[in-house]
Amino acid sequence: MILIGESLNVISKVIGKALKERDKGPIQEEAVFQKNARMDYIDLNIGPAKKDGHELLPWVVETVQEVVSDVPLYLDTSNIDAIAAALPVCKTTPVINSIMARPERYQKMIPLAVQYNADFVALMWGPEGLPRDENERAALLVELMYAANEAGLANEKAWVDGIVTPVNIQQPQLMSLMTFQSMLQDIAPGAKSTCGLSNISNGPPDRLRPILNQTYMIMLHLNGMYSFIADPRDTTLVDIAKGQRPDIVDVVTKVYNGEHVDRGGLSKELLDYAKTVDVILGRTLYSDSWLEV
Repeated sequence: MILIGESLNVISKVIGKALKERDKGPIQEEAVFQKNARMDYIDLNIGPAKKDGHELLPWVVETVQEVVSDVPLYLDTSNIDAIAAALPVCKTTPVINSIMARPERYQKMIPLAVQYNADFVALMWGPEGLPRDENERAALLVELMYAANEAGLANEKAWVDGIVTPVNIQQPQLMSLMTFQSMLQDIAPGAKSTCGLSNISNGPPDRLRPILNQTYMIMLHLNGMYSFIADPRDTTLVDIAKGQRPDIVDVVTKVYNGEHVDRGGLSKELLDYAKTVDVILGRTLYSDSWLEV
């Protein structure tokens, strides 16, 4: 599984302050940490940056590349001018995060991906916002990929993001995304996929966030998800992604597929993963105490 580190982010108090003050130290420290934590990409999230994004994002790219030049970057901002200014200074093939499935956005951003031979996140956020189901996701993807293909971008340049939603308020959307993932290669053969994994646990208590993220990552991967924008400090998640926790993957896979699992013979750790699959699938009603039942 491919991991994109999410924590070089303006919402972090430390990183936000460093971005504002143009302090290279915390930004470079975070970049080195993410490389050592086995991240395959580093997401540079500067937020909207409406006033100075065109200057800020290139500075962040160059700051990171001074200490980590061999890990490719996600350029993460809604500011198109910032993306345009940062693309020329990237030393490795970057990923534009993201191009929404909205004409006023993709008509401006697809030419940038073409000009700089960049990959791009194809975000399934349409004119009406979040798609209601997998069929609306599919329709948005067809529209966006048609425009990209017409401009000369191959499917392989796209990282499709069907959008992860919080388990405690939009649980049916989690199933819809997995169904969409299973349809992806029929709609856009060769396209990659990605997601903001931590969105699933946005709302539940902090103690429950890791197991939700880890379990859903495995479930999405079973449906073909290629990569995950995730927490580089979650060492268990990284171990799972890098193939070092096959015991967890095995339990999640069996429970997800409806196979018999002797839950009485599971350790407390593995039983918690089995219970979490049930919650994500809606077999168990969500509550903050599902692991205690």
